Amino acid sequence: MTSPSLRQLDIFAQLVASGSMAECADALGVSIDAIRRDMATLERRLGFPLFETAGGAARLTDAGRKTVRAMALLSDQSEAQWQADDPPPAPSVVAQSPPVVAPAAQPGPDSAPAQASESDRITITITAPAPLFSHFQDALTAFEEANPDIAITLDLHARSAGEAQHMLARGETDIIYFHALGEPTAFPSRYVWSEQIALYLGDAHPLARADMVSAGDLAGVPRLAMEPGNGLRAVTDQALDKARLDLGPPTLETDNLYDIMVAAREGRGWFAAFGPLARDFGRMQGIARLKLAMPLPAIEIRQAVREDADGAAQALAEYLFM
Repeated sequence: MTSPSLRQLDIFAQLVASGSMAECADALGVSIDAIRRDMATLERRLGFPLFETAGGAARLTDAGRKTVRAMALLSDQSEAQWQADDPPPAPSVVAQSPPVVAPAAQPGPDSAPAQASESDRITITITAPAPLFSHFQDALTAFEEANPDIAITLDLHARSAGEAQHMLARGETDIIYFHALGEPTAFPSRYVWSEQIALYLGDAHPLARADMVSAGDLAGVPRLAMEPGNGLRAVTDQALDKARLDLGPPTLETDNLYDIMVAAREGRGWFAAFGPLARDFGRMQGIARLKLAMPLPAIEIRQAVREDADGAAQALAEYLFM
């Protein structure tokens, strides 16, 4: 089976995050027809439908939800080496990392150049939440095109700082991007950028129309959240707890963002979001950003590299960091 392209992977991630063909097309700067074509191609390759579309909304099918969960396991599979279309040029890492040379017979005068076997390729595993992938997609595809002896494997799953530490220590990833409220002390990492948390609620709700919303106003108001095992849920709850918000049990816990969007629009609870997800919620009709009277902690995106990673992985980490 042909592997999905990085473009299709990015569209899939954006469509999961937005739940809307129009919002996804706007975020990526392409037409809705282009979104439909790429998703149709991806579904044909996978052999099952990923979304149910009605009225411009895109809701994950059962198979689509399983695909999202399975993306976290792709780092262990060699066939999950995503390749992009029309990649831009990028510097080679030959100078930073010695090439892998396999024993081979000396070619005769009429011999064709030998192609590197799969066993000769260096594999670099990158772990990053799917919404962050678009930030370095172009750089990653350019790097892979410029270095055909390097295979890139992606684990598109949100990880906490603790999970990042364990994955690096066990050698399960070479480069990891993770969310944190500050610099972890247990292992080295570097700050990449910050994203501000915002709270969203249906625009017909009284709090959405208020000029200012305090922590007391939010007390007792239902909230919506992702599932407890989701890395985005963990860091969001930590930030809200640090802001001393009175967090009761969520009225809805799901990783289906379409269901969260519908519940928020209907006023069944407020939802905390940051990064691309917050921008998607902010553009949705019928949903308003609450005007908070208190600041919420910023979520840091940090990059860490496995301590004993080879030169190619170190070079790629630097290239993505630029």
